[in-house]
Amino acid sequence: MATTFQEQRDSRERSGDSVTFRYRLTGTTSDVTALALVKSSSAATYDDLVRDDDAIRLTPTHIDTITGRGEWEVEVRYRPPEDVAKDVGDSTFSFDTGGGTQHITQTKQTVNSYAPAGKTAVPTEGAIGVDRDGQVAGVDITMPVYQFGQIHVIADASVTEAYRGKLFALTGKTNAAPFCGCAAGECLFLGASGQKRGDGDWEITFKFAASPNATGLVVGSITGIVKNGWDYLWARYRQDDKIVAGTQKALVTIPETVYVERVYDEGDFDDLEPTA
Repeated sequence: MATTFQEQRDSRERSGDSVTFRYRLTGTTSDVTALALVKSSSAATYDDLVRDDDAIRLTPTHIDTITGRGEWEVEVRYRPPEDVAKDVGDSTFSFDTGGGTQHITQTKQTVNSYAPAGKTAVPTEGAIGVDRDGQVAGVDITMPVYQFGQIHVIADASVTEAYRGKLFALTGKTNAAPFCGCAAGECLFLGASGQKRGDGDWEITFKFAASPNATGLVVGSITGIVKNGWDYLWARYRQDDKIVAGTQKALVTIPETVYVERVYDEGDFDDLEPTA
């Protein structure tokens, strides 16, 4: 007989954060076939909720194996994504663009400077917080840091001591090759945490932070600077006499050398995937 899958009047019942759909399914006497039909005929998501396949209920109301006539009452529940059990191989993704902090000693632009009447402000060549002794204090600013996490469900047999050792060894390393939309050198692996589920599988959370690579940076009169996202840039300063106004001279602190330091080792992020 033909298969029908029809939503009932008492469907879409809300309870807390979940919604239950009710259907009437006809056309098969097999519960295995009925479950497959429900999954293929109902939506995988509803609003911001996801279908909980483990909570699908099939109640037979008429089963006739001779004629092949079968009728079922069906309940399909939709829950928030974090409440739905994940199978091996499933993953979820989260992110945060809150940014990080960085101590800088050089400005992108001096918008203005002020001095008493009849005086001229002493230029700093972009150095921030220069004192009378030529020391550059700098300032802490918010920098773009893209933090994101991935939760993977991994079979128990794959979470070996060797695999856990690989995760430990990769912690604090940057990506040697493009990874998750980040160019090489932009992504930093912050580590992993895992817990074993009741069914024996593991949920492992991977944590990352990304900072963009940069080219064409300028510090004072020094141009063409290139740095990877997690390299550390700093400047060495010197003091020099400079004519400020007319014949007036002042001792000016200027950057004479810029250094780009690699402070993290690179790693092969392919090792985040278990081999077993």
